[in-house]
Amino acid sequence: MNGAESLVRTLVNAGVEVCFSNPGTSEMHFVTALDKVEGMRAILGLFEGAVTGMADGYGRMAEKPAATLLHLGPGLANGLANLHNARRASTPIVNIVGDHATHHAQYDAPLASDIMGFARPVSGWLHSSNSPKTVAADGARAVQAAMQAPGQIATLVLPADTAWLDAEHAAPALPVPGPAAVSGEAVDAAAKALKNGRKTAILVRGQALKEEGLTAAGRIAAASGARIMCDTFAPRLQRGAGRVAIERIPYFAEDIVTSLADIEQLILVGAKPPVSFFAYPGKPSWCTPEGTDIIYLAHAHEDGVAALDAVAQAIAAPKEPANVAPLQKPDLPQAGAALDQFTAGQIIGHFLPDNAIISDEAATSGIGAAIATTNAAPHDHLSLTGGAIGQGLPLATGAAVACPDRKVVCLHGDGGAMYTLQALWTQAREKLDVTNVIFANRSYAILNIELMRVGAENPGPKALSMLDLHNPELKWVEIGQGMGVESVRVETVEDFADAFSSAMKQKGPRLIEVMI
Repeated sequence: MNGAESLVRTLVNAGVEVCFSNPGTSEMHFVTALDKVEGMRAILGLFEGAVTGMADGYGRMAEKPAATLLHLGPGLANGLANLHNARRASTPIVNIVGDHATHHAQYDAPLASDIMGFARPVSGWLHSSNSPKTVAADGARAVQAAMQAPGQIATLVLPADTAWLDAEHAAPALPVPGPAAVSGEAVDAAAKALKNGRKTAILVRGQALKEEGLTAAGRIAAASGARIMCDTFAPRLQRGAGRVAIERIPYFAEDIVTSLADIEQLILVGAKPPVSFFAYPGKPSWCTPEGTDIIYLAHAHEDGVAALDAVAQAIAAPKEPANVAPLQKPDLPQAGAALDQFTAGQIIGHFLPDNAIISDEAATSGIGAAIATTNAAPHDHLSLTGGAIGQGLPLATGAAVACPDRKVVCLHGDGGAMYTLQALWTQAREKLDVTNVIFANRSYAILNIELMRVGAENPGPKALSMLDLHNPELKWVEIGQGMGVESVRVETVEDFADAFSSAMKQKGPRLIEVMI
């Protein structure tokens, strides 16, 4: 058994079942070890940014890490944007990054780089193996680290000689502690605040945005009148009929300020106080009203669900929560209505099946679907957590690997989808049940908005051309078909209703280009 095989066996022992990969020469022993070990599914991505995004989608839905296999520093660097998003989502991921053999490092070969320097900003745990006899133990520690609450990226650098030289055996899985318990003092402080009559919001993140935590938060709202909120981009939110509806923090700074203007107390459950995404001339970066009491009920590494349950009990909250969304699927648009994000959203909300997963990077085109799915069938919603464009397609792909029995719908802007369109090829290769809805406005529309907001004066033709995607026109039907995905272009509400409803009834990857 060589070091690579000992590592693969260790990962399987620790419950890692999927490896998203784009390997190179230094990873070939790991690649061949995949054939020797039962229990590890190998999935190829054609770009490392797609690979890391797939691992993010898988980890959010499976609630355990996938492995990635990346080639040296440049391969890791290609995947950094979606590792940034995954870090912001607290997604558990085990990165395996190949390196030159230890004795080769002295020669500064063309692909030599500072792998540790690339990995450090996105990794909660980082280590380079120095012996084939320690690789297995290092792998077990990596999985344990990735699973540390609330979840994090663990990066293990694997020099080629530690992979090909003889090892002794695989390592057993290490124990993974659950989230830390919240102190009684924190529960008492939150309960006391909720009884003092001041206007209160509870900002929730992490596991507490699943049904059990939302129900507890809804019970607190029923007893206290507190507003229940989540971040603009929450890693995973369970929403739709039968679940407690939750307010989302707005995107723009001035809208956040307006939304929170009357809040006197902000209780945080796994979240941080909201801030502006960017600095703008004359607009605030810190968006919580001055003088607001900020109360930490649960930090990110603590058990927010149990904390909300304890507070609900402490304030004698009723059994039934407030703000439960009724099933109220939107009507289909009237015949002849214009096809835009709102009529498209109606169609999506109308036909969305039970227990679907939405991967949302629709950006400026996503408001319509967000509104229309509020009372649609219950579903999971995955957001662009770190703001690095190009997450939606691979995130949907990884979610489909984690949940093969659930329909996955990816809502994406056309410009952002170009960043990681290689994920479509993996969807086709793996026959994944993903319907990709590409909103084609031929523009980086959010940047047209931001151009005005940052105070850049009098943009001319050169500036505006940097935000325009018409020359040449992106042809998503041809792009999708070239990747092996059945694709169609729609220009009317009738055609989109037909295409989307058909995709919801069938299995396998689809792409619908929506001209808006």
